[in-house]
Amino acid sequence: MFPDIEYLDWITGRPESATHDLGSSDLRRPIPEPDGVVPSELANLPAPPDDTDLESIIAEGYDVGTENVLVTAGATHANFLAVAAAINDTVGGAESDDEDAQSNPRVLVEKPGYEPLTATPRGLGATVDRFRRPEENDYSLEPGRISAAMTDDTECVVVTNRHNPSGSRTERETIADASRIVADNGSHLLVDEVYAPFCENADPSVFGGPTGVDLPNTVVTNSLTKFHGFGSIRVGWLVADAEFVSRARSIMYHVPAISGPAVSLARRALYNETELAEQSRERIVENRELLTNFVAERDDLTGAASAGCTYGFFEHESADGNEVATAAWKKGVLIVPGRFFDDDERFRLSLGLETETVREGLDVFGSVLDEL
Repeated sequence: MFPDIEYLDWITGRPESATHDLGSSDLRRPIPEPDGVVPSELANLPAPPDDTDLESIIAEGYDVGTENVLVTAGATHANFLAVAAAINDTVGGAESDDEDAQSNPRVLVEKPGYEPLTATPRGLGATVDRFRRPEENDYSLEPGRISAAMTDDTECVVVTNRHNPSGSRTERETIADASRIVADNGSHLLVDEVYAPFCENADPSVFGGPTGVDLPNTVVTNSLTKFHGFGSIRVGWLVADAEFVSRARSIMYHVPAISGPAVSLARRALYNETELAEQSRERIVENRELLTNFVAERDDLTGAASAGCTYGFFEHESADGNEVATAAWKKGVLIVPGRFFDDDERFRLSLGLETETVREGLDVFGSVLDEL
């Protein structure tokens, strides 16, 4: 039932094997030793009071109630539950006798986009339609394209903010326009916000900014992995209206995946989010400057690094994304070919790791491009 996700099959093991990782977009922090549990950067931070649970910390960050928050095993788990809840609202479960309710639900997903966001709805039995985020407009989100692509059977519309793979950022006003279109159709808008906190200052919030929280029929997802850099903890969350959260929670009973230790570590990380966010933004400032300068100095690359973002989607003048990625890999450099994001001509270059590490990688990657 569930299709293979080629990107995840391809990327698994590569960051660890690469000499220079320019493919991982998370602001990764050191992972615990093999027998350890607590990441070193959390070990000396204060724990929250015993009566402060993780849902309360997340709810306070978004200025919502705890009934609007569902803690998940990462953003992928949150997205799975969100799509399942959106289309389950239509099919009505196995007990429904309504023939209309049993019709094949449709999910509308941005293009170019992150492959799992199309594979998950297909695995859940939905038909996936696409709408364009046009390259010529810097991959901006245009609500009119959503409106034109929706049908009566569209139950969920999926977008990323920041956009993955381009890094283009959508302001809340535009997300609000999209949410109204989706709500008028009786559908749900899913906004994957794992890259939303990527910016160069403390405004907006680390939890979403700009966020789609509290917009009509809108569900947002996020996690500790990308901005916070704690992928090893494997905790994320979903924020929506209370009825939607309740439905998603009932689906999670079928796929439980959250451990108590992970929740405890996530509590400590988000309780100390101000200090940790400052560290992440320092790296964003440094790495974004590296990425901008690297691209600006090369006449053979097309594409731009969005303000405050450490990754982007680029094209080489004489080689497609597969050729660039293959040539880079032969030199020990990991970049991600654009075929995993609906564009064979491009590749995603991501400077998520420590600044000196990616600086060395860019030097090697530059020599690869010179040879091309």
